[in-house]
Amino acid sequence: MKLNQLDGVLAFVTVAQKRGFTAAAAQLEVTPSAVSQAIKQLEDRLGVRLFNRSTRSVSLTEAGSCFFARVAPALGELSEAAQVLDAYRAGPTGLLRINAPNVVWEVFLRRVVAGFLAEQPGMRVEVQLEDGFVDIVEQGFDAGIRLGESVQRDMVAAVLTRSEQSCIVASPAYVKRMGLPATIESLREHACIRFRFRGSGSVYRWELLRDAQIVEVEVDGPLTLSDSRSMREAALDGVALAYTFRRLVADDLAAGRLVPVLPKHWPSFGGYCLYYPNRAQMPAKLRAFIDYCQAALARD
Repeated sequence: MKLNQLDGVLAFVTVAQKRGFTAAAAQLEVTPSAVSQAIKQLEDRLGVRLFNRSTRSVSLTEAGSCFFARVAPALGELSEAAQVLDAYRAGPTGLLRINAPNVVWEVFLRRVVAGFLAEQPGMRVEVQLEDGFVDIVEQGFDAGIRLGESVQRDMVAAVLTRSEQSCIVASPAYVKRMGLPATIESLREHACIRFRFRGSGSVYRWELLRDAQIVEVEVDGPLTLSDSRSMREAALDGVALAYTFRRLVADDLAAGRLVPVLPKHWPSFGGYCLYYPNRAQMPAKLRAFIDYCQAALARD
């Protein structure tokens, strides 16, 4: 069957149910002649007469009755399917899949997701934490969260935080044992925790500020990790210096569990963005989550 053979099926079922062209036309909000023409074209394509017509009545032929018995339930299924889609358009529902770095979960996403799920009981959220970069389209995510400068240009980005600052920290025990570096160059004399991206396998070069310019510094040390939370924990254990986001260790710095290292060289970056593919119609679940995130973070 060709696709255009389905044209007129809705008119056919409505006429059969209403037992007349005028009543069917009123329900479909078209003229009776338009309904009659749709039925005639459907009969021509199918090669059978579907209705017996007289000036006073309309009834199904034997072929028409057989056709109606099959297509009416199918049309009902299509109508119910459309109503399901209406629910998606009308409000958030279903599963929302998000890819984000570990640090984002730690500093704000954890509480945002909890609040969102409490406000939207019809939603489910799946968060995959990964510090490297992934193709969210290829891996089936609705959205990702990364620093704005890392978001690909073919994505649409919604700003969540205005700025983020990186920092270097050490435990008091490490400082007592090894002292503090006085310059960027003296980092080479210290044990540093290195970060390796899982996807590419490359080791991150620390980005520091010198004379208002970002410089990349290759460091060395006894421990390499692929998780930002583990780096904080290793720093607390006194293993080595750690390069991380200030948000993640703000409480530790305030409590003295960690101490700042070379603070005048800490760079600031554009904030985190939630990004997603450029689609004509944004899913209601994603729109609701973005709105909730931005409102919640604006209150911080």
